[in-house]
Amino acid sequence: MIERTFKSLYRIRRVEEEIARVYPSDKIKSPVHLSIGQEAVSVGVCEALQPEDVVFGTYRSHALYLARGGDLNAMIAELYGKQTGCNKGKGGSMHLCYPSKGIMGTSAVVGTTIPHAAGYAYALKLKGSGAVAVSFFGEGATEEGVFWETVNFAALKRLPLLFLCENNGYAIHSAFHTRQPADNLVERVRGFKIPAERIADCDVNAIRQAASNALKSIRGGTGPVFLECMTYRWREHVGPNDDFQMGYRSRAEAEPWMENDAVRRVGEKLDPERRLGIQAEVENEIKAAFDFAEASPWPESSELYTCLFKEELA
Repeated sequence: MIERTFKSLYRIRRVEEEIARVYPSDKIKSPVHLSIGQEAVSVGVCEALQPEDVVFGTYRSHALYLARGGDLNAMIAELYGKQTGCNKGKGGSMHLCYPSKGIMGTSAVVGTTIPHAAGYAYALKLKGSGAVAVSFFGEGATEEGVFWETVNFAALKRLPLLFLCENNGYAIHSAFHTRQPADNLVERVRGFKIPAERIADCDVNAIRQAASNALKSIRGGTGPVFLECMTYRWREHVGPNDDFQMGYRSRAEAEPWMENDAVRRVGEKLDPERRLGIQAEVENEIKAAFDFAEASPWPESSELYTCLFKEELA
């Protein structure tokens, strides 16, 4: 378990560091919202999922895509805008999907995948499938009306839905305390008779256990569960760089989170030789993925007319 967890954490970290390195070259054709510092949330939750479960994510979902088993070659090719990308180069970093692994889509528009996940969960319930839908979102999305409408609907219908809030403390550059009079998100969700819990320190094992408990309850037919995972992004809101010079947050604020880095902490539990072996495997895979993206063809112009919704007029 430790080896698998470390490999997943390290793989996500290094993929995103390589994205940050390549991004200034303009080879990557879409904006990137990096998950560096937040990897433990996606890894912990996805390790608790069953193969039939599905996930819906935000524009900051490289970690979710990779933790859930999305193909790395297809992801990097998508960022490059290539035909071999997971969306044939049409979606870029913010619109990733890989349905064969239960990755049903990510979205650039805040809050949009929350009702999508609820709709999917409703279908799962009607079919009696036993699977669970998981909606990942930032705490900023809880300030959208659609979040509370979906919470209410999910509670009423007792949907097999896990609400997973990645609370990194900022909606772009606005701190949570400047937007909300009280830090009581869990308590507010409980007002809908939904079990709700906060995991405070971005510990991957604690997140996995909380997710496992929640999923067991959901599969038992009790209805939705809400988890708030406190975390912290190390890089700027969008882009490859640091942004502490902007003044909305300080490096001193980030340092405790960096010192508590899940990638390092889990890696230290491994035999050093085995850790180096895992790291070498990951580095080779990453190089191969970027080489694949570089060598892949651009989409043909005819691709603009595929995968579209079209109504025939009478």
